[in-house]
Amino acid sequence: MPARLRKLLLAVLSFGALIAAAVCLLIYLQQDRLLFYPQPLSEADARAVEKIAPRSERFELKTSDGTHLRGWLVRGPAHGTWPLVIYFGGNAEEVSWLLPEFSRIPAYATLLVNYRGYGSSEGSPSERAMFNDALEAYDKIVQRPDIDARRVIVMGRSLGTGVATYVASQRPIAGAVLISPYDSMVAVAHSVYPFLPVSLLLRHRFESDRRAPSIQTPLLALAAAQDTVISPDRSRRLVEKWGGATRFELLDGVDHNTITMHPHFWPLVMAFLTERGSAQPGTAH
Repeated sequence: MPARLRKLLLAVLSFGALIAAAVCLLIYLQQDRLLFYPQPLSEADARAVEKIAPRSERFELKTSDGTHLRGWLVRGPAHGTWPLVIYFGGNAEEVSWLLPEFSRIPAYATLLVNYRGYGSSEGSPSERAMFNDALEAYDKIVQRPDIDARRVIVMGRSLGTGVATYVASQRPIAGAVLISPYDSMVAVAHSVYPFLPVSLLLRHRFESDRRAPSIQTPLLALAAAQDTVISPDRSRRLVEKWGGATRFELLDGVDHNTITMHPHFWPLVMAFLTERGSAQPGTAH
């Protein structure tokens, strides 16, 4: 190869390497903005939602680092001690919109708390903060005399399935409902950016597949057949590693954003909650 051509080739390769390094640096620095989309909530909007969810009451958690998180407890439909659903939302989900839906769940109370930076919660989101906050919320809510700590269901959607799985690996629960779950955020990111070393770049890894084998509680997993954000194959991979009994439902005709609109979505969730409502933590029927 002529020396001149060799120099040109080396220059091109060096420039390409520089561009690749710049892209990797940009992804690394901007990954929080790519992963988290905090949604605000005005006081007026919060009051409007509460009017159509009459069983809801404000819930506030001051975390161990002094951050104030805010959300709602939807009380059970009658006096007594209620089993509980703890809900963890998606990466662009402000949870107040679900108050009317969860108000219709028979026999259960539901806790919905916005992540840091979402709604009126303080702070900035991160994997570690979400995990720690979720455990603190769990530990606080099960102390209430009207909550049955033996019958707690964790429920997560999309990004929140990683948080729900983490709680299931750390605390006693009676069941888990995961909507559009994934095996790990590293795997999801690799499918979006196959040309990047995402395993080296990603700080918020949400490695649910590493925790799933140790979780013995029953799982209901719901995936959308037309989901282009989290492939149903990613959901299957997590379900296959789950330690307890599993049920996987692939809902046709819906995608990542419309899965809750499928006519079978809420009946499947309600049936699972009814079944698990009389169960003890870690047991299966």
